[in-house]
Amino acid sequence: MIKKLFPVLVLLGALSMMACEPSNPFNTGPVYDEAGNLKADSLKIVAYLDTAQIDSIARIYDPSGVVIILQEEGVGSRPTTGTMVYTDYTGSLITDGSVFDTSIESIARENDLYVEGRSYLPLRFGLNVGNVITGWHIAFKRLRPGSKAVLLIPSPWAYRDQVNNARIPANSVLRFDVDFLGID
Repeated sequence: MIKKLFPVLVLLGALSMMACEPSNPFNTGPVYDEAGNLKADSLKIVAYLDTAQIDSIARIYDPSGVVIILQEEGVGSRPTTGTMVYTDYTGSLITDGSVFDTSIESIARENDLYVEGRSYLPLRFGLNVGNVITGWHIAFKRLRPGSKAVLLIPSPWAYRDQVNNARIPANSVLRFDVDFLGID
């Protein structure tokens, strides 16, 4: 009797082992450590703020880890989900200050970023609509139109461990100097 059941038991054992194997073909690497990166980035931001000389009228430390350094206070209502935001910006790395993107043509030319045919106009995006990095959604909901600010964005709210741009290494804390022009 056992000899007759043995092939069935072996088959059931093999099937149960197969059922324990991951079936997701995209599960090919380690899981991104959001909490660990936020902790590491918060230390980088503190060290940066200890040495960076940034004039401000206020500093907002969002619970997310995003830091908003308000340089000029705007007026009016803060944007809410779906509001169209218009801003000029310059993005740089806190590690060395190198500029990786801007909406301002003169800054693009100064930093060897100018792209022929690109329209250097203010960026337009919908708040919480998903077409910019998460850190921008977090920061801009804390600003009023007309504000000028420096945004310090931890890597989990920017590009994480992706290499999205040759000028932005994985897990980079980003600085954006923004001129919040208005909302629709």
